[in-house]
Formats: sequence, structure tokens, C-alpha cells
Amino acid sequence: MICHSMTPILRIFDEQKAKEFYLEFLEFGVEFEHRYEDGFPLYMSVTMSGITIHLSEHHGDATPGSTIRIGVTGLEDYHKKLLAKTYKFARPGLERTPWDNVEMSLADPFGNRLVFYEMDAG
Repeated sequence: MICHSMTPILRIFDEQKAKEFYLEFLEFGVEFEHRYEDGFPLYMSVTMSGITIHLSEHHGDATPGSTIRIGVTGLEDYHKKLLAKTYKFARPGLERTPWDNVEMSLADPFGNRLVFYEMDAG
């Protein structure tokens, strides 16, 4: 077996809040949006720099309060860009870990945690 990719699914409860956080604040782009019918729950794929996350309003697709780790380069610049937006629901900090990563941890509006990390940074 050879693995090629992994796509986490995070539970969301409000399309507008999800788009504000993932698209406007974090600057992911929409890969696709799907509903079985009008008024049904949203299933959406967002991407940024080769990272894909699926967001689902469907009950049972994922557990609220999950955490994912996203390896990046240029974390300090991304951090500065996010802070400059003055998004009222998130003001993430940077932390140097004992294992020499720099990490930025923030929660989405649904209690899911995203940890962006850069190995051997600095």
C-alpha cells in the first residue's frame, strides 16, 4: 500500500461562520460545495497551498472539538497577516515548543482546533 494524501473532515454548524473563518480569515479557497437538495446540510472542501480540509454540517460526519495539525513554512509571516486582520474571534499567538517547532493554535467557531506548525523554524 502507498498512501498519497489525507483529508480531515471537521464538523461545522453554520455556513456563514465557517466561510467567514476559513475563507475570509484563514484565506482558504473553496474547492467544492455540495448539498443533496436545497436546504440540506452543506459539505464543503477548502484548500490552501496543497492542504485540503472538508467541512461538514452533516450529523455523524465528524466530532466537534477535533484537532488537526498543519505543517507549513512561513508561519511567522502568516501569523502577522492574520493579526493584521483584527478578526474579533481569534488573535492567535506563536509558541516555540520544546521539540523546536513554532506553532500557532486557534479554534474555529465550532470548537475544532487547527495547529499550524513549522519545524526547525528560526
